[in-house]
Amino acid sequence: MSKDPNTIYIGRKPTMSYVLAVITSFNSSDTKEVTLKARGQAITTAVDAAEIVHNRFMKELNVGGIMIGTEEMQREDGTRNVSTMEIKLTRD
Repeated sequence: MSKDPNTIYIGRKPTMSYVLAVITSFNSSDTKEVTLKARGQAITTAVDAAEIVHNRFMKELNVGGIMIGTEEMQREDGTRNVSTMEIKLTRD
């Protein structure tokens, strides 16, 4: 995965932490697009964060695209498939 400054990786933090990160990304520079990336159970947090930003704070945002996929993760007991999702938020 690339280290794009406009990419926010979703993990185990509270949803509002990611909402603040999205708002900060759009307000700190002349950013037109921010991408939320999540795997596994964090996908629900990514969707919640995108919806909160769009419905409460930045109504001018649009969903530029949603990409879903599967990654193979190596574990001690073998290989496991994990779902992935990318949500692109754009501003005109």
